[in-house]
Amino acid sequence: MTRKRLIIEMGMGIDQHGQEPTVAAARAVRNAIAHNALPGVWEVAGLEDPNQMIVEVKVAVPYPEQVRAAEVLAVLPFGQKTLSVESGGMIVQGKAIPDLNDKNDEMLIAVAAVTVWIE
Repeated sequence: MTRKRLIIEMGMGIDQHGQEPTVAAARAVRNAIAHNALPGVWEVAGLEDPNQMIVEVKVAVPYPEQVRAAEVLAVLPFGQKTLSVESGGMIVQGKAIPDLNDKNDEMLIAVAAVTVWIE
């Protein structure tokens, strides 16, 4: 069968305190999917189970080697999920607050693209 893209959603996520790229990446994915519904999965594509969707996630974030993939993909409720992570996003100087477990002044910004494919 041939894969066809149904939708591509983009999002942004920030970890202001804690310097956790996984947190920023998961927030970016959550932001990407937060305001959409996919009735076309059933009404147009004819899928019977939302887990038949193929969901590809691409995230650009500082310190990509530190991203815990399972935690980012757990944001997605359905689908056959894959994640690719690359260096990108942005680091902005904030203010370290020890009570918030900050290691330094960095705020990490991630961007994500979530693509839903159907067979």
